[in-house]
Amino acid sequence: MGALGTHESITADHKLGFFRRYIFSLDHKVIGVQYILTAMVMAIVGGLLSMLIRLQLAWPSHQWPWLGQVIPTGMEGGVMKPEFYLSLVTMHGTIMVFFLLTAVLAGGFGNFIIPLQIGARDMAFPFLNALSYWTFFLSCLAILSAFFVVGGAPLGGWTAYAPLSALPQTGPGQGMGMTMWIVAIGLFVFSSLFGALNYITTILNLRTKGMSMMRLPLTTWSLLITAILGLLAFPVLLGAAILLFFDRSGGTSFFIPGGLTVGEKLVSHAGGHPLLWQHLFWFFGHPEVYIVILPAMGIVSDILSTFSRKPIFSYKTMVLSMSSIGVLSFIVWGHHMFVSGMNPLLGSAFALTTLAIAVPSAIKTFNWLFTLWGARIRFTAAMLFSIGFVSLFVSGGLSGIFLGNSAVDIHLHDTYFVVAHFHLIMAVAPVFAMFAGLYYWFPKMFGRMMNETLGKLHFWGSLIGVYCVFFTMHVIGMAGHIRRTYDPYQYEFLKHLQPANIFITKAAFILGAVQLLFLINFWWSLFKGKKATDNPWRANSLEWTTSTPPPHGNWEGEIPTVCRWPYDYSAPGVKEDFALQSEPLPAAPSGK
Repeated sequence: MGALGTHESITADHKLGFFRRYIFSLDHKVIGVQYILTAMVMAIVGGLLSMLIRLQLAWPSHQWPWLGQVIPTGMEGGVMKPEFYLSLVTMHGTIMVFFLLTAVLAGGFGNFIIPLQIGARDMAFPFLNALSYWTFFLSCLAILSAFFVVGGAPLGGWTAYAPLSALPQTGPGQGMGMTMWIVAIGLFVFSSLFGALNYITTILNLRTKGMSMMRLPLTTWSLLITAILGLLAFPVLLGAAILLFFDRSGGTSFFIPGGLTVGEKLVSHAGGHPLLWQHLFWFFGHPEVYIVILPAMGIVSDILSTFSRKPIFSYKTMVLSMSSIGVLSFIVWGHHMFVSGMNPLLGSAFALTTLAIAVPSAIKTFNWLFTLWGARIRFTAAMLFSIGFVSLFVSGGLSGIFLGNSAVDIHLHDTYFVVAHFHLIMAVAPVFAMFAGLYYWFPKMFGRMMNETLGKLHFWGSLIGVYCVFFTMHVIGMAGHIRRTYDPYQYEFLKHLQPANIFITKAAFILGAVQLLFLINFWWSLFKGKKATDNPWRANSLEWTTSTPPPHGNWEGEIPTVCRWPYDYSAPGVKEDFALQSEPLPAAPSGK
């Protein structure tokens, strides 16, 4: 607590200049908004890359003169080069997984929400918190710089599989571009570790009076579990990245086996094993799935309860299921490697643990449905995106059951079935939770309301567009459509699927255009939106007890004491259909 100082010293921010208050700020709320705005920029970049990918798949080798002028090296003469296509795939995946999803859900919402929901003035280590954001910002600059170095961006996919990623001479983007990829990931890992240490310390030590662990909102619970996963998983990725850098620049052979040739030249490395990279990457990579999913689950749980006007169904089970997901996420990484030649017995073990993780996930899904059952639902934009998250999570999870079976995965692994599953469960469902959280907490962040009509149009356009794109991808994946193929017309058996590819691309462009509604709504509401009250949603958790937007230090005067859990909606003995956590419990009848 000493690091935070007294309330008087905290609220003295009016003496700070503009840059100290809003750019190089130590205030967790400003840092959270910085994460969100930076991630929005990265989302635009990643989304534009996906549009170029879909353009090539729908109309391969078509000439686009205007794109040739904008991207002369990648689309010489207006025709996309194969190596540029592979760099688009690599950078799109990397940016979306790390620099959008992880950054906005764990970094953005985590920073903004945690102190407000637990009743703290700020994070435990404000300077470390600011360092976390600026390290993330440098990692964004590093990954974007890969487009502009000699040779361009890397070609090996967002998983950077060795030995392709370990040998700079294997392609134009595998030189400096791949090195910048490693630097960006290293910086991102440090940023995430700084944040995880801060989150864990803050939640465990800075809760206000009365805020027991079992009175925490599920958003905070999910961020705590996410921070623990990050603290255990990210160092593994950092270690793997360092070893990869040594292979590329130091002459080591951690991932490079003997006997390889590039062109006709024998590679002077021996003794390494490419599967070591896969084991290290996916030991991090599958917890990373839940580093993204768990905050989304927490956000959606709070929003569903708020707009159902009902307590969340089986709160303790929800906490236990999230904890179980966190534990199981560390023993399922091998299902990404069923086609690597692993022993079938080991494959069966990973298939069993993979299917086991479906149990706590299903528990959460049924609890959400029971929360909605018989409720007086208010269909706000935040509520619609939360319900959309549940729909997409179930759809993506069902296709994951197929891929969790090693015998089926061997046939589907290198097809668009995996692309569709991965996008539904890992990308689009968390993005829907992100939108839900932004619509929900925007009033608390900026003191203004977003436009609900635009928000609902944004939801329906997004939901329909997502299912048109990714349901169709499941279909062509089952038909054998290869992922990461540059030109489907190279294969006779794929030519009859080209109308579906064109349909997916058109739907993807419409889906991308719908996102402009959100950008317009966000920036218009930021300056012209209706001014928000302190508790516009009539919600219960502690962040709604302070003014909108909250002052520096979060509360004027004393921090409220917590008297109840955060889901007392329609509780007996309460006049309203909600009861703030700071509202005292009704006195017991006399004589009892």
